[in-house]
Amino acid sequence: MADLIASYLVLVVAIVFVWLVLFRRVTVYQYQQGVKYTKGRYVSTLSPGQHWIFRLTSVVRLIDARQRFATISGQEVLSSDGVPLKVSLAASYTVADPAKAINEIENYKSALYLRLQIALRSVVASMAVEGLVEKRAEIGPELASAAAAPVAELGLKLLSVDVKDIMLSGEVKRLFTDVVKARKQGQAALELARGETAAIRNLANIGGVLESHPALLQLRAVQQLVGSEGNTLVLGLPQDSHILPSSRRAKGQSEETEGQ
Repeated sequence: MADLIASYLVLVVAIVFVWLVLFRRVTVYQYQQGVKYTKGRYVSTLSPGQHWIFRLTSVVRLIDARQRFATISGQEVLSSDGVPLKVSLAASYTVADPAKAINEIENYKSALYLRLQIALRSVVASMAVEGLVEKRAEIGPELASAAAAPVAELGLKLLSVDVKDIMLSGEVKRLFTDVVKARKQGQAALELARGETAAIRNLANIGGVLESHPALLQLRAVQQLVGSEGNTLVLGLPQDSHILPSSRRAKGQSEETEGQ
């Protein structure tokens, strides 16, 4: 009985030893994907977890599937109106299909840069330089839309594209400054003309009112003098009897009676 147990133990140890010699455990972490090859041929993409592979014929290449960032330095491009400028980009992406990115593309990072450069030239060439500067925030999403399909062919997923800088030559910058200055001066002149037109219109309205009611001008003068200091105001009252006080009219009548 003891010999039988010993034989079983030896057999188990031998099987474990052979298993460890022939097989290898590969751990694919949550942020990774494993590309498995057997005899040099692509077999499958391993999901996160632990996997046993045949050591003698199989190998697994681990690919980081987390979000990545790429910076495209200043690219010299021409706008639709022939103005040269440099545009730099910042893009984010992930490896969506590791098998395609590794097996079909020699260097998917370089290929990504090329796809973004081509999309950038296409978008910039369709816009005038003034529109590029004014709509800078809209260029990134338009680039992402234009480059999404070509980048997907590389086994990548383009998450976002943003324009970092738009660099103009010194002469073009001066021209833009002059245009903005002229535009602001024109706006100021327009507002001044509007103010003068409104003032003239008000004066014309006031003139019409005073022409219809001359007494308003005297009342306005009185208000102005009352509100000021150091002035003496002398008012001349009309001699018409109907505007004199009743006591003054009575006194006048008595004086006329005595005279008679």
